[in-house]
Amino acid sequence: MLTALIDYESGNLHSAEKAFQRMARETGAGEVVVTDDPEIVSRADRIVLPGDGAFPSCRRALFEHSGLFEAIDEAVNRRARPFFGICIGMQMLADTGHEYEETPGFGWIGGEVTAITPADPSLKVPHMGWNDLVIDHAHPVLKGIETGTHAYFVHSYHFRVTDAAERLAHCDYGGEITAIVGRDNIFGTQFHPEKSQAPGLAIIANFLGWRP
Repeated sequence: MLTALIDYESGNLHSAEKAFQRMARETGAGEVVVTDDPEIVSRADRIVLPGDGAFPSCRRALFEHSGLFEAIDEAVNRRARPFFGICIGMQMLADTGHEYEETPGFGWIGGEVTAITPADPSLKVPHMGWNDLVIDHAHPVLKGIETGTHAYFVHSYHFRVTDAAERLAHCDYGGEITAIVGRDNIFGTQFHPEKSQAPGLAIIANFLGWRP
């Protein structure tokens, strides 16, 4: 089994690579490779898309790698390979992002990425640090993860989903903030599982064993 961790110069690759490789070893889930090679992506059994930075620059960087998005799209939407988007990698699943400029997303999960505007003016943006998850819908990748589980967030924009069934979990930060999205073979977290200690590693392990 091969898990492709996509390298497009916009992700927190070092810590993500360590976390996925650790859990792959512990669960016997095969090999994890960091790659920007469309050929490797096309034969991967699972795909992970991290992302740090701004929505427009991350999308631009991904599409500047010739054939890379096309390989991801083919694997996920034609071959139904399990997909995990992290932070901006999750946000790009939306229809549109509104960070700095209106930017098209993948359109894989309906919704828009908009600025966080907490109802409590004392709450600072970016939303940075630990927050409690509230589980909205059960999912195999969330096995063992309960409401109240802590996860580590760093972001100024959040994903407003069109279909509530595709928001798997949220947190409260002066209003509800989407924490996890998913449908079919697609899964994504706004928080960084690789920085979320034991719960984050459990989510990674669950993903590596997921057979949607």
